[in-house]
Amino acid sequence: MSKKTFLRGAAVLGVAGLLVQVMGAIFRIPLGNIIGDEGMGYYQTAYPIYVFLLVFSTNGAPAAISKMTSERVALGHYSEAHRVFKLSFILMFALGIVASSIFFFGAEFIVNALKNPGAYYAMVMIAPALLFVPLMAVFRGYFQGLQQMEPTAVSQLVEQAVRVAIGLTLAVILVPKGIEYAAAGATIGTSIGPIAGVVMLVIIYYMRRKKLHQEIEKNQGVEKERAGKILGTLAAIAIPITIGVSIMPIMNIVDVAIVMRRLQDIGFSPENANALYGQLTGMAGPVINVPMALALSIALSIVPAIAAANSVGDMDFLNMNVRLGLRTAMIIGVPCTFGLMALAEPIMLLIYPMQAESASSAAPCLFILSIGIIFLCVAQTMAGILQGLGRPYIAVVSLGIGVVVKAVSTFILTGMPGLDVQGAAIGSSLAFGVIGVLNFMAVKKYTGTKFDAKLSVWKPLFSGIVMSIVVLVIYYLCRNIIGNSLSTALAICLGAAVYGIMLLRTKAIEAREIKLFPKGEKLERLLTKLKLI
Repeated sequence: MSKKTFLRGAAVLGVAGLLVQVMGAIFRIPLGNIIGDEGMGYYQTAYPIYVFLLVFSTNGAPAAISKMTSERVALGHYSEAHRVFKLSFILMFALGIVASSIFFFGAEFIVNALKNPGAYYAMVMIAPALLFVPLMAVFRGYFQGLQQMEPTAVSQLVEQAVRVAIGLTLAVILVPKGIEYAAAGATIGTSIGPIAGVVMLVIIYYMRRKKLHQEIEKNQGVEKERAGKILGTLAAIAIPITIGVSIMPIMNIVDVAIVMRRLQDIGFSPENANALYGQLTGMAGPVINVPMALALSIALSIVPAIAAANSVGDMDFLNMNVRLGLRTAMIIGVPCTFGLMALAEPIMLLIYPMQAESASSAAPCLFILSIGIIFLCVAQTMAGILQGLGRPYIAVVSLGIGVVVKAVSTFILTGMPGLDVQGAAIGSSLAFGVIGVLNFMAVKKYTGTKFDAKLSVWKPLFSGIVMSIVVLVIYYLCRNIIGNSLSTALAICLGAAVYGIMLLRTKAIEAREIKLFPKGEKLERLLTKLKLI
């Protein structure tokens, strides 16, 4: 296996993640405008379960499988790497059947326990996804262990495209029957998307890997590990990894369990409580999915790079990737935090023009959630490093502490009149901060890596402050001339350009690092001609 940093793979998955989020916006924006905050409340009761499994399929199980695969491939044991794949497939298939059955046959009990019976049909329709999402995890992890990120990226795009097309179509068709049915129609697309993703991975990628299968045949004589040992190792790695990187889904599940109940405790009717919950999780929450997807792409790509360096004792290469990981997390997190805080309400009105009142009401939640994005990016990246080091349980402990902070603060703050649903947003940002700091401290302790605070923290922060000032000036100068939507879009585009230029001018990103990205040499030549580097 060639000696690579994680950046190339992270770039591939990052671009795919951005495209997935764009398609998700294409889905959620009209969906939110069609079914409103009440319908989004029903949809969001079932959807966090799918999101948790989606993180499992794109990060948790693949990270475990990729770690086990990369370690065996590094030693030339291709047949044993393939046995990891086969045994993982059997295990995930069995788990998928169990999970799917529980949510299909237990849907009525679950929604009644959550005090949101209108979400029954959406909960039933999520069940098929719980079978096929784990199967995607196996294929993605296997290819990532070979440091081939394209299959994961393409399968994400196919899955999301199918989900958007089918879910939105069915939601529109079923609106006349009622909001509950429309929310269920949107959920059907969520179930059919993973089926398309699995089919694509099998036919296009797995079945056409002739050279790989030849290497497997050559290595049949290698002494085989016991199946029980492989599955035990997989479970020991996958479970803590899945929990450790599932920060946003678990926070959403905490909200599902607490927010509706607490809002009703302080006097909101079930309908109003559901609408406020929809504003938080269905309108404001999805906006921070873009930085989350980018952070997950870093975490996903950094695992095999760290694992390979750690397995051969190459500490210089390991420390380089750790430092690069923190800097990348900051470079991504800073503009998202500053930009969303600066334009919280304009962005909500841009996304949900047909639900202007609800969008304005959801804007404070977005502002509060945005504060925690930097910490979320750091937390996810550091969790990936801990996984590569073989210490995923540390990220689980950090998350456990964060969940306690989230649950307690959400319970208390959401029960305060005047704060209500904003209390849940405050709880999430507090939890992101706690988890990010704890994971960073753990990485520093176990790697001994020395970080350059000026390069990794202060330069991105300075660039972000300059960007946010430019964004606000552009928006308020243009708002009365070209309206909210165009002025917001213009401010975002120019703000991104200013941030990129600031990173290059302050040398937060160096020329040699640009070469590590896909088409990096061409990009370097272009930036040199523009005199930006």
